[in-house]
Amino acid sequence: MGTDTEAVAAVAAAAASTARLRDRWRATAASAGAPADRDPAPYADRLLAAWAEPQRRHHTTAHLADVLERIDVLAAHAADPAAVELAAWFHDAVYRPDRSENEERSAALAERALRELGVPESLTAEVTRLVRLTVTHDPAPGDTNGEVLCDADLAVLAGDPDAYAAYVTAVREEYGFVPEDAFRAGRAAVLRQLLDLPRLFRTPHGTAHWEARARRNLAAELADLTAPEAGS
Repeated sequence: MGTDTEAVAAVAAAAASTARLRDRWRATAASAGAPADRDPAPYADRLLAAWAEPQRRHHTTAHLADVLERIDVLAAHAADPAAVELAAWFHDAVYRPDRSENEERSAALAERALRELGVPESLTAEVTRLVRLTVTHDPAPGDTNGEVLCDADLAVLAGDPDAYAAYVTAVREEYGFVPEDAFRAGRAAVLRQLLDLPRLFRTPHGTAHWEARARRNLAAELADLTAPEAGS
């Protein structure tokens, strides 16, 4: 009985989250200058369907919602919050774990969809630039839009121990087709690259609230991956 109740509650919560995301998309499209005679709802439905594809474990609608919430926290730092929000919607809209061109294909999707929706060309260009920036998460100094998007996307690294463990598990599941030894080696290389960066976060809030905790999480995961008994 308890399990059935929990399942119903989970479905209801997911439906409520999806409804909030649709409402947010509509508001963001309007603030981005989409004409009133263009219905943004079909674009929200297509994007939400993409974010819910079965190969996803971390890059899901829950991740999208989390990134948008973090953008709310950081929005005052951005030169154009609407552009950053639209980039968040599109930044992993195309996601295949076994492909390397996801960001480019996501940027192309953003360009096509926003033009159809009637978003001004200058804002569309900024959104596609921001989506491509998530390849490196390395915005140039003064790129406040890029700083907000990248910090919001990387904030998952600063989760509490349970949240970070769930993130690590989800990433491994997305790469379930990769043999364990190869995954460990590749993941360890990614972690080292992140830890070698002078700064993970560029916004004042990210630096103050997320940097230290993210580095602790990354270092602990790297230690687990490279421990002598880890691969046995």
